Amino acid sequence: MPGFVHSDFAPVVVAVAERCLRRGYGSAGVPAGVRTGIVLVSASGDLASAQHVRETVEAGGRIGPLFFFQSVPNSVAGHLAARWGLRGPVVCLSPTGDPYTDGVAEADLLRDDGDADEVLLILIEQAPDKPTEAVAVLLGGGARP
Repeated sequence: MPGFVHSDFAPVVVAVAERCLRRGYGSAGVPAGVRTGIVLVSASGDLASAQHVRETVEAGGRIGPLFFFQSVPNSVAGHLAARWGLRGPVVCLSPTGDPYTDGVAEADLLRDDGDADEVLLILIEQAPDKPTEAVAVLLGGGARP
């Protein structure tokens, strides 16, 4: 994915989100009148990039400028919103409890406050010894084609 290097965090977020959006809207995309927000939930964030930056700094190396952009999880959420023309808010959470429960609660707030008609909830975790795991679900709405 252009602009994101070293880590599979951003490509995995985009892959699960796009699969979910295509399932809901097909190739036509989200209708212009629908405000779709994004809630990205991750306890670890982009663990692979953070570890790379830490190791590079400890070794006295120079950090590439892309890492300042990609190491913030909302950068990929913003990229996804721009790519799909989503017109709702973007929120990134580090859960304090169950990730799904915390994400759904935030999505409910966005919809109840009138900030979004629906919310794309993305849950992603990286672990040093396992593949990156992610899932996306579209919550709310109902104005499906």
